[in-house]
Amino acid sequence: MKILVPIKQVPETSNVKMDPETGTMVRSGVEPIVNPLDLYAVEEAIRLKAKYGGEIIAISMGPPGAKKALQEVISMGCDEGILLSHRKFAGADTWSTSYVLAQAIKKIGKFDVILCGERATDGDTGQVGPGIAAWLDIPFSTYVSQISEVNKDTITVKRIVENGYQLVGIEKPTLLTVVKEINFPRLPTLDGKIRSKKIEIPLWGPEDIDAKIENLGLKGSPTRVVKISKPKVSRDGEVYKPNNEKETEEVVDRIIEFFEQKEIL
Repeated sequence: MKILVPIKQVPETSNVKMDPETGTMVRSGVEPIVNPLDLYAVEEAIRLKAKYGGEIIAISMGPPGAKKALQEVISMGCDEGILLSHRKFAGADTWSTSYVLAQAIKKIGKFDVILCGERATDGDTGQVGPGIAAWLDIPFSTYVSQISEVNKDTITVKRIVENGYQLVGIEKPTLLTVVKEINFPRLPTLDGKIRSKKIEIPLWGPEDIDAKIENLGLKGSPTRVVKISKPKVSRDGEVYKPNNEKETEEVVDRIIEFFEQKEIL
């Protein structure tokens, strides 16, 4: 069984910043991590390999530093990693990103299943996984909470829907985006970390994956951020600073009255 897992290196959620001029994310000077939701896809791939055999290839598009993300998932149990990195990829939206990943997958060749995280914590769109499936023209299922059965030609999954769960049978090859409910990701092992340092991670550019230049990077991205604004949080309140016992009693009475008006007391 050949399993492909696209992963992304993202800034920690609390440190996400946007460039108001370009509408793209500012990544310089921010400590990156593996997208936490991708780790559930990695874990599920490792479990499928343990049950059915095969190999796991992790793929990431990003700057040269994204090699660390691939090393981390290799230390968890992935067999190989491929890094898609080039200046022409910079500034890509979800459409362009899914195109590049799909082109890389075409180069890899035959596979059984692609496992993706539900979404990335920086963009929060959940569009790249389905986008890859569209470029490859393969069936896919989103919000998968359990892979119930894997046969020669089909995979049966349980997916979360608005009113509960849905059991779906899908022909292979297929793409699945998984949710956090599916498993609990393991930690990298010491042996895995040692192995990840020894594995050569190839670096692929546009020429390596036969990508059309007009589909790459910021210029090849149809999405445009026209305006960025921060929500304003305003709260009306009163500050009491009693100076003696009498004023303290008055403040307490006002607070009790306020709670009674709000039906808290």
